[in-house]
Amino acid sequence: MVKKILTIVTLVSMSGCMLIPGGHLDINHWAEDSSLDISPKVNVKMITPNLLLESRLSETHPKANSALVTSIDEYTYKIGKGDILNITVWDHPELTIPAGQFRSAGESGNVVNSDGTIFYPYVGRVSVLNITVGEVRSLLTNLLSKYIKDPQIDVSVAAFRSQRVFVTGGVNVPSVIPVTNVPLTVLDAINLSGGISAAADWRSIVLTSETKDGSVESILDLHALYEKGDISQNRLLRNNDLLHIPTNDSLKVFVMGDVVNPSTQQIGRSHMSLAEALNNAGGINEKSANSSGIFILRASDDADSLVDVFRLDASEGAMLILSTQFKLQPLDIVYVTSAPVARWNRVISQLLPTFTLLRMAGQTRTDFDE
Repeated sequence: MVKKILTIVTLVSMSGCMLIPGGHLDINHWAEDSSLDISPKVNVKMITPNLLLESRLSETHPKANSALVTSIDEYTYKIGKGDILNITVWDHPELTIPAGQFRSAGESGNVVNSDGTIFYPYVGRVSVLNITVGEVRSLLTNLLSKYIKDPQIDVSVAAFRSQRVFVTGGVNVPSVIPVTNVPLTVLDAINLSGGISAAADWRSIVLTSETKDGSVESILDLHALYEKGDISQNRLLRNNDLLHIPTNDSLKVFVMGDVVNPSTQQIGRSHMSLAEALNNAGGINEKSANSSGIFILRASDDADSLVDVFRLDASEGAMLILSTQFKLQPLDIVYVTSAPVARWNRVISQLLPTFTLLRMAGQTRTDFDE
């Protein structure tokens, strides 16, 4: 239903944009109404080599993740309810395999009960909840020393059944993955789930973790991890972590105005340049488009502004090369005008309601997926 609404809004906005190009604007009307001056709400930037250089410098670069390395080095598995322990007392087979030598470790092991205890001969019930196998070994050694001289004991986990991680959304095999004595990271969990599907938005991975203060959400960017080497996007997963990979339905850009084929376009796994978006729309209309008025509208990160507007002046053919280096972001609006550039403020004023609706529809779709 949300997708239909987004489609209708897009079609309506595109049909409305057909009224904007050319000399169809009432200049006197716009000039008299000062309330239509949106300058305070708009950040205007010309697309120049310097702007593109600043953008490249602000992009993600390879980063180490010392916190992850430390977490992995210090990782120890804590025994939980439902785990099965395999306990070996050397030279005492009656304790090691009381149920028979042909039974598996899982079948003959000691199950951690709902109260966090196991039962072991001679010593009775022993609490093993939230301690390591090394601590269980020391505990049993002390307890059995009363009955066996210098007991040699080995303890391992035969079956990991108490802790798990959930992987949902855009992976090939949504999975419930057990947490074991081997550290499990975000990349490990995704690989164990068959990898990311073709319809996944790998820039907006949502990791939900339970803490003593409640649920905490983190947004991870696997594009930065895979292609930029930003290891800080990888995390060590814990019990009950939920890793959700949303679909790429909101990864769209809208190309409008004086182009051959106004359209909604999907951004791929890497990125989409302004040149690609214009080419996918059949290019600008050579006879009527104003090549000095190619605008990109983008939601502003500045709390005091509504929108950032980037303008490309391609009237000089050499400047068109800049469009191959300008990267679009999800829900950008690309607009090519056929009106004189002096009217850009009025053109954008008419586009703002459409821009707001598209942003709201896209955000609604994203929230719905999550």
